[in-house]
Amino acid sequence: MRIIEGSKKARQLVSRRGFLDCLAASAGPVQRAKPSFREEAEIVNHIIDEVREGGDRVLLEYTKKLDGVNLDSLETRREEIALAYQVIDPKLLEALKFAAERITRFHLAHKQNVGVITTNNHLQQRIQPLDKVGLYVPGGTAAYPSSVLMMAIPAKVAGVREIIMVSPPGKDGHIPPATLVAADIAQVDRIFKVGGAQAIAALAFGTESIPKVDKICGPGNIFVTLAKKAVYGTVGIDGLQGPSEIVIIADEKADPVICAADLLSQAEHDPLASVILITNSTELLNRVEKEINTQMGKLQRKAIIAKALDAAMMILVDNLNEAVDLVNLYAPEHLSLMVSDVRPLVDRIRNAGCIFCGQDSPVALGDYLAGPSHVLPTGGSARFSSPLSVADFLKVTNIIAFDKSTMRELSQAAMVIARAEGLDAHAQSLTVRIGGSDAEQNEKTCR
Repeated sequence: MRIIEGSKKARQLVSRRGFLDCLAASAGPVQRAKPSFREEAEIVNHIIDEVREGGDRVLLEYTKKLDGVNLDSLETRREEIALAYQVIDPKLLEALKFAAERITRFHLAHKQNVGVITTNNHLQQRIQPLDKVGLYVPGGTAAYPSSVLMMAIPAKVAGVREIIMVSPPGKDGHIPPATLVAADIAQVDRIFKVGGAQAIAALAFGTESIPKVDKICGPGNIFVTLAKKAVYGTVGIDGLQGPSEIVIIADEKADPVICAADLLSQAEHDPLASVILITNSTELLNRVEKEINTQMGKLQRKAIIAKALDAAMMILVDNLNEAVDLVNLYAPEHLSLMVSDVRPLVDRIRNAGCIFCGQDSPVALGDYLAGPSHVLPTGGSARFSSPLSVADFLKVTNIIAFDKSTMRELSQAAMVIARAEGLDAHAQSLTVRIGGSDAEQNEKTCR
């Protein structure tokens, strides 16, 4: 881990260039050359074109080539889901149900009204759920049932009519049992065994088996992320998620054991994870560094953690106000406040995906069952985007219904603006309604 002393130097280093730079990080979050991703983008575009033309045949070929699995059918059958319930650990099943209950309760409490909202007699907004949504769940060598719950449940609460899930199969030709069970608990409608850029293309354009959706949600590797970027406009996307990020602000009273544990919990996600501690205590900084080395040796994913820590930073500032300024500049995915008085800091944080207040609010609980979705903005996008929620699965239509009197009342001003913009056909569409030629109406307006 790099130790940075002084907020001025830290401000120069803590700069954001966007999610793709974070994905390509090799020298850490402070000295990253801007990547072009030209080769990867060309591969992704080729895959998308092939899927558009070849449909299921191409998907099966890529599944055999990239995943090493020869499938007869892409869709997961009900018998496979039933079998997953039989093999899953009963304690995990109960934990998933408990998490689903908490996540559902949170999103129900924050659900927007679906229907028609009237502002006056003539203006309305109609809020409706999307028809079809595609969820991408990473897989292959690992299972992420929590991600299924975090995406599918807010979609279901919003009232999405059909939820389609795609996830790469393991070497046995099946999606991991925990992932299937989570999808069933969250009431996912259809599940397909396909991953990578080809899965994103299938959701965006449709194939013989996989329906075209309206929006695609979910994190993935660089090829999945570039594919989401490429199909945006054809479908909506939730965002372009990069590697996990955590920033901890800690004062001299913070527990170094807990600080180290939380930093390690996010470092184990990915070698490119962004891990930062900001403190005004030299003693705490030193104790956290020692504690990280102690705890890391006992963890299974220490090889991944070690690579993430090569790029990690521990920043020593004069006071917590400087720490807040750095956080607002960095706009982290996860922000943990390990300080004696949390409230003044919370009130000043403008840019963060999720804020965890105090040592009794660990990021790990947010990852699994606190309630809010763990699909959060990364790469500095917390400056302008939000965590996944029910709102991501709703759309708004404006409805205008004037009577003749109101139309005539508003038309004169509208015609003045239309003529100022040189759009006389716009003005004419009003004059034919209120009577007289455009020239006559222009003369009346001038008077």
